[in-house]
Amino acid sequence: MILNILCVAFGGALGASLRYVISLVPVKSVFPFQTFFTNILGCFIVGVIAALAAGAVHKADGQISPVLVLFLKTGFCGGFTTFSTFALESAGLFSGGHASAGGVYVALTLISGIICVYLGELAAGFILGK
Repeated sequence: MILNILCVAFGGALGASLRYVISLVPVKSVFPFQTFFTNILGCFIVGVIAALAAGAVHKADGQISPVLVLFLKTGFCGGFTTFSTFALESAGLFSGGHASAGGVYVALTLISGIICVYLGELAAGFILGK
C-alpha cells in the first residue's frame, strides 16, 4: 500500500512539473495552447498505458506491473493533465469576449481527447503486434 501511494505521488510530481514547464512556453494567442497540448498528450499516454495494461506481454503473467500503471496512469497523467485549468481557461475565454475561441477550445479539446485516447490504444496494439 505504501509503495502504491509513493508511486502515485512521485508520478504526480513528475507530471505536474512537466505541465508547469510546458506552461512556460510563450504563446501569443488568447487560445490556451499549452493546456490544450498537455491534455491531448495526456489522453494519448493514458490510451497507450490502458491498452498495454490490458493486453501487454512485458511480464510472465502477461500484464504490466500494477505499480507501474499506478505510477504512469494515476500519478504521471493525473498530475500532467488538468481539467480544472481547462474549465478555468474556457470560462475566461467566454467571459472575456472570446466566445468563438472558447467554443473551439471546448469542442477541440473534448473531441481531440477522445481521439487521442483511441490513437493511444491503437499505438499500444501496434507495439504489441496486434
